[in-house]
Amino acid sequence: MRLVRTSRDEGLTLIELVFVVSVIVVIAGVAIPVTGDALDNARTYSAARYIAGQIVSSRMDAVNRSRAVALRFDPSMPDYRVGRYIDGNGNGVRASEIRSGIDRRDGSEKRIGDDFPNVRFGLSESLPDADGIRGTGTDGVRIGTARILTMSPDGTATSGTLYLQGLRAQYGVRVLGATGRTRVLEFDRGRQTWINR
Repeated sequence: MRLVRTSRDEGLTLIELVFVVSVIVVIAGVAIPVTGDALDNARTYSAARYIAGQIVSSRMDAVNRSRAVALRFDPSMPDYRVGRYIDGNGNGVRASEIRSGIDRRDGSEKRIGDDFPNVRFGLSESLPDADGIRGTGTDGVRIGTARILTMSPDGTATSGTLYLQGLRAQYGVRVLGATGRTRVLEFDRGRQTWINR
């Protein structure tokens, strides 16, 4: 005996198709922002780790060379250019000696957004700085007016904090001058505080 299928059994009705498509749209609508936030957070965290790695590498290079090595954060549009410089005369890396060619650049300058899209140096206006103080401005480079982060041959460094901002994510790289060590911080929006990463 043969079973005969009717055309109603062979496919979806229009109502069923509309229901399936609407479920897919709702799931995609929920998943895309979550995925976008996770990607933004991962990029911004990676940029912070990259900057922390550059500081650690420069510190070790300064100790090995027995001369100061510095990262210079040069303001330009749309964001800072970061270059690495070597002390040429034993008195530290200075802006005037970079201009005169005594302290020479080691490699090329880069913008953080070139390697980490949608990430830049900055602190969101609505957030406190790593010390918990609000209203300190949006500039993400806080290492002195010359914006030169120097690592000395004795392992010490310029103190300060570098803030990295994604579309929503906010990180900081804090440099402890007496030891030259770095810490990566993340701003936890839920708890409204900076946490160690």
